[in-house]
Amino acid sequence: MNLSQLANSRILDQPVYTPGKPIEKVAEEFGLVAKDIVKLASNENPWGASPHAMDIAKQALQKVHLYPDGSGTELIDKLSSKFLLNPEQFILGNGSNEIIELLGHVFIGADDEIIFGQHAFAVYKLVTLLMGGKAVSVEMPRLKHDLKLLHKAITPNTKIIFLPSPNNPTGTANTTEEILSFVESLPEHVILCLDEAYAEYLDNPPDLRRFITAGKKVICLRTFSKIYGLAGLRIGYGYASEEMISLLQKARQPFNVNLIAQAAAIGALEDESWVKQCRRRNLEGLRQMESGIKKLGLQYIPSQANFILVDVGNGQKTFEKLQKKGVITRPMPKELSNYLRISIGTERENDKVLTELNYIVSSSNIS
Repeated sequence: MNLSQLANSRILDQPVYTPGKPIEKVAEEFGLVAKDIVKLASNENPWGASPHAMDIAKQALQKVHLYPDGSGTELIDKLSSKFLLNPEQFILGNGSNEIIELLGHVFIGADDEIIFGQHAFAVYKLVTLLMGGKAVSVEMPRLKHDLKLLHKAITPNTKIIFLPSPNNPTGTANTTEEILSFVESLPEHVILCLDEAYAEYLDNPPDLRRFITAGKKVICLRTFSKIYGLAGLRIGYGYASEEMISLLQKARQPFNVNLIAQAAAIGALEDESWVKQCRRRNLEGLRQMESGIKKLGLQYIPSQANFILVDVGNGQKTFEKLQKKGVITRPMPKELSNYLRISIGTERENDKVLTELNYIVSSSNIS
């Protein structure tokens, strides 16, 4: 008897998330210098974490022989003050990704239907299938969530709707009015997970706290991986009703968020000026990329996040050519195979990707 025969049957067909290659591996494979490689593949903050957050994190290194605060008390108190909610309404995760998995453990069972957009974050489907649920993928006209179509997909078996806004990988966002109206229309048996990983790039992200207070089954997820520049530390959080958080806590593993991540996140929250500076720089970079892409004669999806989806004709082939030139981007799955997702970098990094794209477009047929 082999191990596959002993495994849970559904794990055998479980799709696997495939990350991109690290800078060092790309340098080795193509004979490049690692420091010259531009990585615009994972929607990271190219300006890094707040210097204040880094200082706090360095101080925490002196305590790495100790377990972290398993309840994340100080960080949750900071979040409680920021959002004016009770500490019991927050949960910390090893990235907000972990909280998506916790939702699966707590709420998804056999025959439960989980709704998400056709071109939304891949992990919604992965977690649904892992827990034995039924993935319900809804069409996204113009690569944006159509909330009427999402609502139309609801059945008595629907358990959770995942709505990311702005959406990864398209960069599109629903308006506050659209989202508020959608929440109000949801039936009693449906949980809404509003994934706000990129909310800090919006001028005025939607505020669902009044729905949570009123008893709506809503959870909002945020992360320190994007504008806060702490992707390598893996830390995110969610806020919801005390009842929902208490259920999620039952599935959370002890000490799931490390000591340095908690310290850095506290420092990041204390430096709002850095967030504002990064938001401004990102917008400048987005405009730089939009202008450059237009000059190349390529089409793109207008973005409200820190990346842009560009129609290059053949995404995989263009990705491979750029990678050989020391520019790492992100190719898309077959439904979006003509697109390439490019994170917004520094002015120099954006110039490099535009220069290499120009060379590819002008010298060959990339379709």
